Amino acid sequence: MTIPLEIHFHGLDKSDAMETRVREKFAKLERHFGRMSGCRVVLEAPHRNPAKAKVFQVKIEISVKGGKPIIINHEREGAHANEDLGLTIRDAFDVALRQVDEASSQIAGRGRTEQNRRRPHVEPTIEE
Repeated sequence: MTIPLEIHFHGLDKSDAMETRVREKFAKLERHFGRMSGCRVVLEAPHRNPAKAKVFQVKIEISVKGGKPIIINHEREGAHANEDLGLTIRDAFDVALRQVDEASSQIAGRGRTEQNRRRPHVEPTIEE
């Protein structure tokens, strides 16, 4: 099943390279989390002071079947702020992957502390 993906560019020119990069990252996310019903990605270059470096924002909204949407709003800040949109996309999808993992564990009914906990093997007893 193909999940619809919307990619929007605000404040910057549409780039086939960036669109391809978003589609690759989305494909990885799609393989990882099967409960997605849709996804919208907004690549944005907000208006800033010309003296400051251009800081990009990536907003990701993931629609989840039977649940609340997962919303990621990522902007590189401080010393990490630079003019590379590709790094911002990578970081935003890394955050999305972590939030999707957390959502899937909550859907499965297991808490974060129980995710990797080893459980003892118990042999079934046969009553006669």
